[in-house]
Amino acid sequence: MEDREDPVDTAKVEVTTEEDRPRHGKTFYGVEDVPPIHLCFLFGLQQAMLCLGSTLSIPFIISGMICAEDESDVRAKLLSITMFMCGLATILQCTFGVRLGIVQGGSHTFIAPIVAMMTLSKWSCPHSPGGANVNGTSTAEDKDVEWQLRMREIQGNLILASLTQVILGCTGVMGFFLQFIGPLTIAPTISLIGLSLTGVALDFNTVHWGIASLTFCLIAIFTLLLSRIQVPLPSFSMKRKCHVTRFPIFQLLPVIISISIGWLVCYLLTITDTLPNDPNSQSYYARTDARLDVVSGIPWFFFPYPFIFGTPTVSAAGYVGMLAATLSSIVESIGDYFAAAKISHATPPPPHAINRGLAMEGFCSILSGLVGAGHATTSYSSNIGAIGITKVASRRVFQVAGLILVVSGVIGKIGAVLTLIPDPVIGGILTVVFGMVAMVGISTLQYTDMSSTRNLTILAISIILGLMVPQWIAQNPNAIQTGNSEVDQVLNVLLGTAMFVGGFIGCFLDNIVPGSAEERGIKKWRENMYDSNGKSMESNVHYDIPYITKYMKKVKCLSFIPVCPTFDGMGDRMSCRKKQPRDLDTTFNEKHPKANNDEYHLSNITQDNTKL
Repeated sequence: MEDREDPVDTAKVEVTTEEDRPRHGKTFYGVEDVPPIHLCFLFGLQQAMLCLGSTLSIPFIISGMICAEDESDVRAKLLSITMFMCGLATILQCTFGVRLGIVQGGSHTFIAPIVAMMTLSKWSCPHSPGGANVNGTSTAEDKDVEWQLRMREIQGNLILASLTQVILGCTGVMGFFLQFIGPLTIAPTISLIGLSLTGVALDFNTVHWGIASLTFCLIAIFTLLLSRIQVPLPSFSMKRKCHVTRFPIFQLLPVIISISIGWLVCYLLTITDTLPNDPNSQSYYARTDARLDVVSGIPWFFFPYPFIFGTPTVSAAGYVGMLAATLSSIVESIGDYFAAAKISHATPPPPHAINRGLAMEGFCSILSGLVGAGHATTSYSSNIGAIGITKVASRRVFQVAGLILVVSGVIGKIGAVLTLIPDPVIGGILTVVFGMVAMVGISTLQYTDMSSTRNLTILAISIILGLMVPQWIAQNPNAIQTGNSEVDQVLNVLLGTAMFVGGFIGCFLDNIVPGSAEERGIKKWRENMYDSNGKSMESNVHYDIPYITKYMKKVKCLSFIPVCPTFDGMGDRMSCRKKQPRDLDTTFNEKHPKANNDEYHLSNITQDNTKL
């Protein structure tokens, strides 16, 4: 067929026969695949739009915390810095970090310690009850100094806590614990990431349930009912000139199509004044003009640079609070790495990729603190869940998404336009993708024996306590009283994180309760990561650092560095004793290639008897 001979037009999307269709559960574009440029842009834009709903709320929250809620120029700067850093962190993570398709967005985990820090009498806003001005004055000229002093305190503690994360990643401490992690640890951790975020989706959906329902129903229809429909679209190539190409648009672009339709419906309801025009109304943020002041107030160009708000400061209480949020973010990120690998149909990330990913997140969070973002960057579960819907896991797509976010941060007007997406539209998308993340975690249980009472009990305790304990902490914020405020804050943040509670309990019980490797799922789980000799599988090549891995493999001592691709972690060290007999057998078989042949043995026996 002539259409299929054009390499440009058949880049995995011009599906015309049943044999050409992807198998159930597979991806159209794997981690190493590179879609055409125009598709890369569309897929990247789809991922960028998806992360904005959660990310862009952080600058508005922080501006209120630093007593600058009435300063539109401050919000505009924080908005640009946030988008710029999220884009830069995404590019660095996908290229040099864990190297999976993961978008790095602003971390809401750090809001809690910021709130605790800013509620101290030292940093209370002058207009708040009991608030005192930090410099002893109350003139309007000192307002800029006031919020900048608060921002510097946030920046310094964030940098120090993120430096701790870099050290944990580079030393391989977290990668070391992978030897104790199996499916019964990963399943509750990933599942609780999606389940614990239902409140976030609920807040967006509550703005207008009708529009939110329309959005997630559109995604369900596109991905479940229309995914196999090939839409004829005009196309052009140098070989065939103008022609028509059949494209699975509903399978690959369901998010961006659903957002476009939902956005259009909100626009029609806005111009007809069907939606209320009162900012105090619940449905106000379903209007497309609810944030027009952001577009008008943000500058055309803004270039973030280090120490933009002055030299950062630190404090013991602030550092401990930020450290608690950092530890919680590390646990969540490890679960996200495994979820991204699972949903992308890649092998589980080896220890060196985990270590490098955590170190890169810490490094990018340090940069966020230097340029004044006021928050760390972390992996976004919603974008990982979108891979299961779009079937696009290409690393290049996520690099393009990062580039779009960087450009949106530098050219402020572009990023401001993306903030106009109505809240219920974002909520409808998040409803589906958070559910997808939860199901990815549950699918990890396929490696275990789910008829085992042991496994069912461990899973039940992990998930129910992972949901109950954070709720109890939220309802009783002062319940933990150890006598040390810093320790109380750390425990409150950790126990208030569902994936930490569930993952820790699952890991603890799985390692102390007796069970065979087959029953626990450890055997099948390890087979996906290591070969029979304890070495990383060749399919793990997408975790290698580009261009330099082949040279690093020639330097033997680099295998002891936790972030190097030649580092296999404890899995390789633990298998050393088992490899020696196999190595001896291999050496014998190489000298006697027919040693396993029965006829060879019979002929040797006959020859020996004749000699006797």
